[in-house]
Amino acid sequence: MKKKILILDTGKEWGGGTNSLLELLKRIDKTKYHFTALFYNNYKKGADSDIKSEIEKLGIDFLLLEQKKQPAIAKILKELFRTLFFFSRQLKKYMVFIIDYQFRIKNNAKKIAHTLKDLKIDLLYMNNQPSSNLEGIIASKITGIPALQHSRIETRLNPFEVKAANLWLKKMICVSEGVKNTFVRQGIDAKKCVVVHNGIDPETKPSMPPHEIRKKWGISKDDILIGTAGSLIKRKRLNDLIEAISIAANKTGHTIKCIIIGEGPERENLVDLVKRENLHNKVIFTGFQLDAVSYINAMDIFVLTSEKEGLPRVILESMLMGKPVVASNVTGPAEIVVDGETGFLVPVRHPEVFAGCVLKLIEDHELREQMGEKARRRVIENFSIEKYVAGVENVFEGV
Repeated sequence: MKKKILILDTGKEWGGGTNSLLELLKRIDKTKYHFTALFYNNYKKGADSDIKSEIEKLGIDFLLLEQKKQPAIAKILKELFRTLFFFSRQLKKYMVFIIDYQFRIKNNAKKIAHTLKDLKIDLLYMNNQPSSNLEGIIASKITGIPALQHSRIETRLNPFEVKAANLWLKKMICVSEGVKNTFVRQGIDAKKCVVVHNGIDPETKPSMPPHEIRKKWGISKDDILIGTAGSLIKRKRLNDLIEAISIAANKTGHTIKCIIIGEGPERENLVDLVKRENLHNKVIFTGFQLDAVSYINAMDIFVLTSEKEGLPRVILESMLMGKPVVASNVTGPAEIVVDGETGFLVPVRHPEVFAGCVLKLIEDHELREQMGEKARRRVIENFSIEKYVAGVENVFEGV
């Protein structure tokens, strides 16, 4: 008899975790599991698709738990607590959490619990992290149905969230050792944590050749193309990438271009920064691209300036395409990139160091080729999609 699994995703936008979930669902043994997906938002995949459509293509039922606006009193109380506890960021955040718990989290937990019972679910599988999936953890407690957390990024937990995870989660899959260690340091029981690295299909191929991508965006074959891909949000620190490009452009005789793939709330601020740095002829914003791998394949150097990650799929894609990677030395990238061999690891918030590493690669074509080849071998040998799927299935069987 198939194990009935409810997938819970409370995210607001398409990201690497979405892609990793879909890759899992494409390959997992459907003779053993029956999935239903419960999402808070039917977020877009570019202009022509959305998560509901992509889930349903896989033959999986999609349910939407729409989020109602919180009442005025909740907003008033939040602003009051922010004012009263201005002297302590931690205390202010916890008081806002209490309001969220009373007005949003408890109500969502009851609705999720009803869904679990109505569908006769055997396992709740959550695709974000403990703080954003807290209502799922509470629903597990209400119903007695086991819950499994797939933590795709490191984050700070408050004492209630730590206690809830320890009491009511059966297991927590962490996408990297760094994510696991972050949670354990905060008090999560290490015995609950299992590390399963994200994986990538070694047969992944770009659908467009590099010269077509370059021609489309006015980039010549002789330009050194530096790029990144991801949501345009604050934690990605794309301002550091733009500053690094400004520094590098002033120190090299090569013509360089930078391509930024993705959409998000920081786009306007980043465009303004490009204008202030007089880089409008060097930095290109492409928006969201369905075939990001083709864009990455057109690059010479991939850069990731994030201050926080889990195990970024985009780095796996870049290395599979044979690109040297310059990335922040934070959880996730530090487990994928071998500093000095497949790319460089850089202290976060140091655009001048990013610029220095990028310049080394700009000036040395042979170094780019050597690092890119080593990067490709490393991903194929250590981060296969088969290993990722098997690791998740093993945890499913254990709970």
